[in-house]
Amino acid sequence: MEEADAITRRRLDLWATYHERFAALEASGSARRPILPDDCAHNAHMYYLLLPDLASRGAFIGQLKSRDIHPVFHYVPLHSAPRGMTAGRSIGSMAHTDSLSERLVRLPLWLGLDEHIQRVSDEVVRALS
Repeated sequence: MEEADAITRRRLDLWATYHERFAALEASGSARRPILPDDCAHNAHMYYLLLPDLASRGAFIGQLKSRDIHPVFHYVPLHSAPRGMTAGRSIGSMAHTDSLSERLVRLPLWLGLDEHIQRVSDEVVRALS
């Protein structure tokens, strides 16, 4: 707990590096970066990109894994998760949720990534360019 502020600062620096490096990808339409409202703060828990579709995400993950970088898709909507299907309910279309879950990809973000972030971000740019 004593190191929490320092750890969060390091994670925020890594997050900011990704965000800056991927601005051109967003401008080209290759991926969308996280959107942060001006009145909100975050703790850099994760960094994600939204890709155009499921096929793009699958190809992207495969390309990075072949370069020993392991992004994950991670997000399964509750309405389509096994437990959510038996214990929950949804009303109306969940098309937006389904679309986002198919396109979201989480990038590596951990303490110690500092020495690798240049290579990881270069490979992300290469895979999406």
